[in-house]
Amino acid sequence: MNPRGFTLIELILAIGIMAIVMVAINAVFFAAMRLRERTTALVEESLPLQQSLAILRRDLQGAMAWSSNGVFSGNFKVGEVTSLGSSLPVDIEFNTTTGVIRDSEPWSEIQKVGYGLRPSANRDLPGSDLYRCVTRNLLATITPQPDEQWMLSGVESIEFSCYDGAQWRSSWDTSITDTNLPGAVRVRILLANASGGTSVRPIEMVVPIDSQSRTNTGEAL
Repeated sequence: MNPRGFTLIELILAIGIMAIVMVAINAVFFAAMRLRERTTALVEESLPLQQSLAILRRDLQGAMAWSSNGVFSGNFKVGEVTSLGSSLPVDIEFNTTTGVIRDSEPWSEIQKVGYGLRPSANRDLPGSDLYRCVTRNLLATITPQPDEQWMLSGVESIEFSCYDGAQWRSSWDTSITDTNLPGAVRVRILLANASGGTSVRPIEMVVPIDSQSRTNTGEAL
């Protein structure tokens, strides 16, 4: 007796089921690929922001307290600061210990840094560009031109606030009335979106600063 074979209807049904399974697998695969592409794009877009925040945090943590007899201590200024050697004002300027020491350069780890917004070099992008102005030679007899380093594009506004132990202040200047560093610095960055508007919520970072009071007779660099 011959064994029973597959009927035409059974073959058609099996092929149909296989086709449905293949379509489902294809849909899941391409959905996963699109999700991966979107995730990669978001990570790449956020990378400059994360790097900028990390550098800014490191600069603030290394801020040097002002001293009247200090050569490298410098002043800590927040607000619309007129930076010597720079053509445009910055929002914050101070001396910090984050300079990279190289055998080919005579500079120490102490450098002056400032952060400010500049008109975007790409007119197709909304917002402004955030720049970091760095001065390594702090003993120059002639005010040197700071090295302006691009940090981030698409910035609508940036705001620095200083905590004096009781309240947040929008300005700070150790060359006038403030004799020491603030207890903390709050940074708020508002990003512009692609349509030309602004983001709903600003990006906020609070950096505590370990400051100690210095007197006119105290020792400093």
